[in-house]
Amino acid sequence: MQLVELFQEENCQITFASTAAFSEKTENLQAQNISVKSILLNDASFDDFIKELNPEIVIFDRYITEEQFGWRVSENCPHALKILDTEDLHFLRKAREEAIKNGKPISEANLFSEIAKRELACILRCDLSLIISEYEMELLQNTFKISSELLYYLPFLVEKISKKTPSFEERQNFLAIGNLLHAPNVDSVLQLKALWPEIKKQLPEAELHIYGAYAPQQILQLNNKKEGFILKGWAEHVEAVMKNYRVQLAPLRFGAGLKGKFLDAMHFGLPSVTTKIGAEGMCGNLPFGGAVTTSKEEFIETSLKLYSEEDTWNIAQQNGFKILEKRFQKKLFSEAFKKHISTLLANLEKHRQGNFIGQILQYHTLQSTKYLSKWIAEKNK
Repeated sequence: MQLVELFQEENCQITFASTAAFSEKTENLQAQNISVKSILLNDASFDDFIKELNPEIVIFDRYITEEQFGWRVSENCPHALKILDTEDLHFLRKAREEAIKNGKPISEANLFSEIAKRELACILRCDLSLIISEYEMELLQNTFKISSELLYYLPFLVEKISKKTPSFEERQNFLAIGNLLHAPNVDSVLQLKALWPEIKKQLPEAELHIYGAYAPQQILQLNNKKEGFILKGWAEHVEAVMKNYRVQLAPLRFGAGLKGKFLDAMHFGLPSVTTKIGAEGMCGNLPFGGAVTTSKEEFIETSLKLYSEEDTWNIAQQNGFKILEKRFQKKLFSEAFKKHISTLLANLEKHRQGNFIGQILQYHTLQSTKYLSKWIAEKNK
């Protein structure tokens, strides 16, 4: 939505094309003057649609979308600027998840996987890839030798920072929040189930409220009012929820990108307790808006301290506001990004000549993916 806003500010006409089904939680894009188009996988109807639309810029939401539609865009709109919005590096998240499952430290995660080959090929085929985390920028350039010309750091953007939020005394209970279709969040809730009894023992009046849509059965069965471990379901308005709680808990063991839950928490004056993975890419050289822990014992101890000590809590809240001001203010990024896109549009051919490996991958992908997709389309008939 922030990307949409940036392009709308440049008076771009935006068409949002998706294979996803609409639901009651779907954003009302038409109300924001955005055309919405349903598209099909492995279907030539997309060719006619994209040829008629003839866009100047095409943004792919995650690498899987580029794999499916990138070759069709290149074939029908060869002069369109192709941008990959990585969201986060999927191969990094998956490698860390596999390491945890196998009882290994994430420092031993195997990054050189099949998913890495696919995702990096997408980055090379596109004219520009948007990277949300500084850690991932460094990883791509240093470990995988991806040219900086193909990457652009664009984190979450915050427009207004209001420091008028409920005080320490006006808040109570612990919060955990996150989409429960997302494996790192499911694992985090399972970790909390094990950590919570010790926190509850020290703070018998406190409760832990867990918000998140699409909870699987293994999470639903953890709901226990007597233990103060309570599942609340989908949070319709994150601001209304976060302003009620005193501390956010997120013992994330794997993941990638930036975690929106921490940005939101800092925005609404809510300190968080997390791990190095959780805080990755968030604070640079600044102190985190809460606590970054390295063991279960430290997680429990810091959670108790933040919940009980008003001075410690106030410092954590102020640290969060500072991070937003110094690292995520929209004005720090928006104009430079728009200028970069304009420069690329004006010099696209030259830019592509500098990425000849990408052209080679594009050529081979056009051949292989194209004919696999055509075969599936024929089979579907």
